[in-house]
Amino acid sequence: MSDAAQPTAAEVRAAAEAVKTALDRHLAAVERRSGEDDPAVYEAFNQLAAAAETYDELLYDRYDEVTPFEIPGAEDTPPYTGPEEPAALSVLIRRDYAVVEPQRLRAHAQRIEAADDETSEASGTVHGALGLLFGEFEPDEIASRHKEFGLEEGDSTLWVTASDDPAEPGEWLEAPFEQVDPQQVVCRFDVSAVFDDEDLDDEEDLEDELDPSLDEDGDLDPLDADR
Repeated sequence: MSDAAQPTAAEVRAAAEAVKTALDRHLAAVERRSGEDDPAVYEAFNQLAAAAETYDELLYDRYDEVTPFEIPGAEDTPPYTGPEEPAALSVLIRRDYAVVEPQRLRAHAQRIEAADDETSEASGTVHGALGLLFGEFEPDEIASRHKEFGLEEGDSTLWVTASDDPAEPGEWLEAPFEQVDPQQVVCRFDVSAVFDDEDLDDEEDLEDELDPSLDEDGDLDPLDADR
């Protein structure tokens, strides 16, 4: 980049102040969170991510320096080409679970049958019990009580897509997830254990960097007697 195109020191400072402001707003939104999928927290997250990305770019252009900020999934998400002022939106959610305690799951399903005075005996099988469970409880409630139902959380993702016009009733019911355009995704939020593993690896690398005096066996190097 030429000197003429470089951002000024004042622009870098302003970007840093924007990150501080966005950080305060994000913390305030988290403190006032009304539920697991609070849209105010998502909006504050996006504002913080955008401010951090801008600061990172200006800092590098001006001083050839980088930050530790990383925006999850930013490199894998294609650029947004949807409407600037969308008239409609779709929220696509996928949550994976493992059935780790089928007996607990069936026991809950049996209680649902008993409360409804049903005799279908669907609770006798895992797939039947799952049908009863998701027919009785909202997905968000199952997400918050999954351990109680004998389930274990896996990966999850939430996509918000924009469009110019609302869909007609019944238009996409036969194939609800086949016509998703990645370039109309306004925002996306992923949760996965793989992110925890990456954080753990980073922490271990940092510990190695901070403790150069430890050898492979964890012993301290002997002091230099000439010091």
